[in-house]
Amino acid sequence: MRALTDCYQLSNGVGIPCIGFGTWQTAEGEEAVASVLSALGAGYRHIDTAQGYGNEGSIGSALKRSGIKREELFVTTKLANNQHGYKKTMAAFARSMDKLRLTYLDLFLIHWPNPLDFRSNWQEANAETWQAFEELYRAGYIRALGISNFRQHHIEALMQTAVVAPMVNQIRLCPGETQDALVEYCRECGMLLEAYSPLGVGKIFEVPEMQALAAKYGKSIAQICIRWSLQRGYLPLPKSVMPARIAQNTQVFDFALEDADVQRIAGLTGCVGYSMDPDSIPW
Repeated sequence: MRALTDCYQLSNGVGIPCIGFGTWQTAEGEEAVASVLSALGAGYRHIDTAQGYGNEGSIGSALKRSGIKREELFVTTKLANNQHGYKKTMAAFARSMDKLRLTYLDLFLIHWPNPLDFRSNWQEANAETWQAFEELYRAGYIRALGISNFRQHHIEALMQTAVVAPMVNQIRLCPGETQDALVEYCRECGMLLEAYSPLGVGKIFEVPEMQALAAKYGKSIAQICIRWSLQRGYLPLPKSVMPARIAQNTQVFDFALEDADVQRIAGLTGCVGYSMDPDSIPW
């Protein structure tokens, strides 16, 4: 891969740009608008948001203001935890499309498999939600379907009723947290792995081993992390609101990590903490 716009190919043949711009914890309003405009100006064409982030309206404004042709963009959002079920999913999707000012979505994900509101019947709720996803997909309103934070037992339950298999699983993948068994299972099922929090929510910058690698390669720690994700076959979703760092994070195609360093980074177990258990999240 040589550029931000180089694509992975999903199981249905849809191309997805190999690095996405993350917007978690980016505040609705000028911060979100400005950061997305900076990202688009730096060459990003893949923007990732979620209903739960509360910033879809600002992202929609930025996409419109950018003047970039719709077909050049790849936009993802995720279903809010309290909107599972067929009817709620359909209504929530319509609201997202209105906020994002789009007539179709490139990728729609179930954000969490077992939210608090549906803990006693999460399997049924996910089945109903996926039925809505599939209908929207067949009608052309969504180009690709996926999941987020799903572990193997959640995927197996979903596939008991699903007709269209998920094409993506977006999970926390970063130095020291590689979830190898889940990654292998998802790949066997034909799913691409998207890596959220690829910079360990900023904690990675304090890790001495990463500081040493940045010095070795003459790159920033963030660039090392993003390059590592690509070499592991993930699709990283780095996030920043600072224009200089947004641009810097795109400059990862002019070097490669040695295999030993890829393994060394993977082995920094727990250096930035671990993902939450999706069966016990309090929301």
